[in-house]
Amino acid sequence: MKRFILILFTFITTVSFAQIHEAGIFLGGSNFIGDIGRTHYVLPNKFAGGIVYKYNLNPRIALRANYTALPISGDDNDADNLFREQRNFSFNNTLHEFAGGLEFNFFEYNVRSLGQTFTPYILAQVAAFNYKVPESIVGGNVQFTNEFSLAVPLGIGIKGRISDHLAFAFESAVRLTFVDDIDYTTDKITSLNFGGNGNDFYTFTGFSLVYTFGRPACYADNE
Repeated sequence: MKRFILILFTFITTVSFAQIHEAGIFLGGSNFIGDIGRTHYVLPNKFAGGIVYKYNLNPRIALRANYTALPISGDDNDADNLFREQRNFSFNNTLHEFAGGLEFNFFEYNVRSLGQTFTPYILAQVAAFNYKVPESIVGGNVQFTNEFSLAVPLGIGIKGRISDHLAFAFESAVRLTFVDDIDYTTDKITSLNFGGNGNDFYTFTGFSLVYTFGRPACYADNE
C-alpha cells in the first residue's frame, strides 16, 4: 500500500510540475470542399485566423483549445468539371469554431530546452461551429438562420522554438463535418436542393505564434 501511494504521489507530482502553458494567435487561409466550387483538399482562398491555448502534460502530449473564425466560399466558375462550370452556383459563409483536443509530438519537445528545438505533430480534436443556413425565400431574397453543428478536426504540423518564451508552428487540418448544408444546399427550398450525398468539409492551413508561461517544466533544461 505504501508503495502504491508513493507511485501515485510521484505521478501526480511529475504531471503537476511538467505542465507549461502556451497561448497565442494563428493566421492563415481556409477552403471548402462540398457541392459548390473546387474540390481541392488544401487550397486556401479565404483569410482566416484565431486564438489558441495549450496545456502541455509532458514533452509528447498537449491539451489544446482554440477559437477560429473561418470565412469560406465556393464558386462553380473555379471548378474543374464541366457540370459545375455550367451550373454556375456560388456561396459565401462564415464559420465560428470552438475546438478542443490533443496534440501529439513525434519527438520529445520543450520550448524551454535547447535540445530538441522542433518536432512534427498530429492534431485530433472535437469542434462545435456556428454557421448560417437558408430558411426560406421571401420576395426573391433568401432568409437565413444560424445553426450549430459538430466537426472532427484532424491535422498535421510542425512546431519549433524561437526563444525561451516564443514558439511557432505551421499546420494544416481538415474538419470532417456531419452536415451537407454549409454551402446552402437544402431540401427545404426547391431551388437550393442541389446537393449530393456526402457531407461537407472545410480546412485551415496557416502559421501560429505562441507565448509560453507558467512554472518551468521538470523536464526543462534550466542550465
